[in-house]
Amino acid sequence: MIKKIIQYPRLTQKYPKKPLDLPDFIGKPEIDNSKCTGCNECISACPSGCIVRDEKGVIGINLDECIFCARCEDVCASGAARMTSEFELAQKDRRLLRKTPLVIEERDIPDERYELIQREVKEKIKKIYGRSLQIRVVDAGSCNGCDYEINGLNNPFNDIERFGIRFVPSPRHADMLLVTGTATRNMELALIKTYNATPDPKLVVAVGACACSGGIFRDNYATRNGIDCIVPVDVYVPGCPPRPHAILYGILKALDRVGKK
Repeated sequence: MIKKIIQYPRLTQKYPKKPLDLPDFIGKPEIDNSKCTGCNECISACPSGCIVRDEKGVIGINLDECIFCARCEDVCASGAARMTSEFELAQKDRRLLRKTPLVIEERDIPDERYELIQREVKEKIKKIYGRSLQIRVVDAGSCNGCDYEINGLNNPFNDIERFGIRFVPSPRHADMLLVTGTATRNMELALIKTYNATPDPKLVVAVGACACSGGIFRDNYATRNGIDCIVPVDVYVPGCPPRPHAILYGILKALDRVGKK
């Protein structure tokens, strides 16, 4: 046993108690307006159309739509656009991830009953969940990229069970729904049924650009523009796909177990 302990050291990271030192990881993109020449090459090259310029000429990024492809950094001759290693991006309000105002079509506004339920359970969640949480993952039409990263939460490197958090096979046993995918038309009813099958109080976390905003598939005839068109969302985790630590940060943020940023 002692030989094994010496031969195989502890792999599980101490995040979030200790910050990670992973400088090579690609996190969110940033644009330095002081270096920007106004050529708009990044806006033209962005495949998801998330880079925008407001009426004052200030350029910015809608992170809920960004797929973190680093194309903006590749085409920026002045070096204004660059990829950072920052991954703690989850927000409870989607507007905090955007440069431009969020436009919601009337047909995309969830039923009022969802809003009432959300307000009623918000104060109960902290008291009831304590330090234990059961999660059901829902694939609402993803490419499986985000689902692979969610699987990484269970490996020895991340070991999500050290927080008392476990994945369960049924929504009837879950406290939280971890939803990936843009919610295709064929998965709308399945997502609503899963949401209704989850007992109150419950949390919903949107994982990835597709679940947050529709990503590169938004305004498509076969998909919705994010899952908040169908069910209320408590936390948005941007990225394409977000790394396991970014997802873990979003889950803990939903439980108010990380510091406010």
